[in-house]
Amino acid sequence: MIQENENIPTGSLTKKGVIGTEQFDPAQAFAKGTHVLFAVPGAFTPTCSEQHLPGYVRLADEFANKGVDGIYCLAANDAFVMAAWAKDQNIGDKVTMLSDGDASWAQSIGLSMDTGAFGGVRTQRFAMIIRDGVLVNLFVEGPKAFEVSSAEHVLKHL
Repeated sequence: MIQENENIPTGSLTKKGVIGTEQFDPAQAFAKGTHVLFAVPGAFTPTCSEQHLPGYVRLADEFANKGVDGIYCLAANDAFVMAAWAKDQNIGDKVTMLSDGDASWAQSIGLSMDTGAFGGVRTQRFAMIIRDGVLVNLFVEGPKAFEVSSAEHVLKHL
């Protein structure tokens, strides 16, 4: 698993663009500034839709006041599902939705999990604070937990 004080590795994530999808390389995107990336097991799932994503949307201004340049939500769903979820949650431009469709980037950093028949390989529930391309804080949830990756918990560490 990726460790604190390590560089964020390159990867091939996607996000919904004006037409189709756009490539997103976390190593490049997070190379300068302070960023918060959190991951959920799946879009439209109960905890993710009722607590995890809404917390970051609700506290987006507080993150900005603490010097965070961007908040990013990652899931092993395609970019179109992530865009539909963003629209459903009315997030506007407060959180950038990222797709790790086959969870390959999550696997490369040791933060994937196999959910079997639920949805196959998915991202674990986690959050990270990244400064100038370096992982400063990593908060990984235990099975079926939602505490340390919450917006409130991460905000306390900025």
